[in-house]
Amino acid sequence: MTLTINPVAFNLGNLSVKWYGVIMALAIILAVSMAIIEGRKRQIESDDFVDLLLWAVPLGYVGARIYYVIFEWQYYAQHPDQIIAIWNGGIAIYGGLLAGLVVLLIFCYKKMLPPFLMLDILTPGVMAAQILGRWGNFINQEAHGGPTTLGFLQSLHLPNFIISQMKINGIYYQPTFLYESFFNLIGLILILVLRHKKHLFKQGEIFMLYLAWYSVVRFFVEGMRTDSLYLWGSIRVSQLLSLILLVIVIGLFIYRRKVVKPKWYLDGSGLKYPYNRD
Repeated sequence: MTLTINPVAFNLGNLSVKWYGVIMALAIILAVSMAIIEGRKRQIESDDFVDLLLWAVPLGYVGARIYYVIFEWQYYAQHPDQIIAIWNGGIAIYGGLLAGLVVLLIFCYKKMLPPFLMLDILTPGVMAAQILGRWGNFINQEAHGGPTTLGFLQSLHLPNFIISQMKINGIYYQPTFLYESFFNLIGLILILVLRHKKHLFKQGEIFMLYLAWYSVVRFFVEGMRTDSLYLWGSIRVSQLLSLILLVIVIGLFIYRRKVVKPKWYLDGSGLKYPYNRD
């Protein structure tokens, strides 16, 4: 298969560095940088985000792989040697997010940091990383939708390089990577515009807005993809999880507003670091 865009960015001797890896590295740097900038305003030390990165990224990839292997167990049970062969593909973002959440909760407990505030601070960076990361799928010509026509792609007024890249083995495919990136970009802009409005978000609600937004976007995009993981018959794992997350988020939002009554997200701005540290 001849690719319009070479997946290899450059070579270092015998080592080929692929664009996917470069894009993912840039996405991680972007996420941490955004968190550090916002963290300073919320009295969270920059080193905390760097320390969290060192744990969350590798364990997040492990979680993404485990999630994928579980739902493709019929194959991996017959090929156990391929379970750790992550370089051959096969990770799921929901698994990475769940693993990252567990790491963050443990990290916050150890560091005596407020977990919901940390989640709020990290959320825009995570969204930006997801938006950028999908372009790695684009270059690899993966995570696309079903077959479509050249005329349809042209009707979307897409640049020629996107249309060309969506032609795989002589067939044009839906650029689902682009749909997900575009709608998540709208969600990111919405959060960035609104998060500093006084008395709008309680701590934890920026993160919950992200979960709700992403769940809706992923539900519809997943329905178009050709590489979905399935649970039973035609039930797609990511669509089911999206619905479950959306229900949980709505219930948690109502419960916290009525019962817990947490602090506003902007509370504490301008004060000295308010948390006891070792």
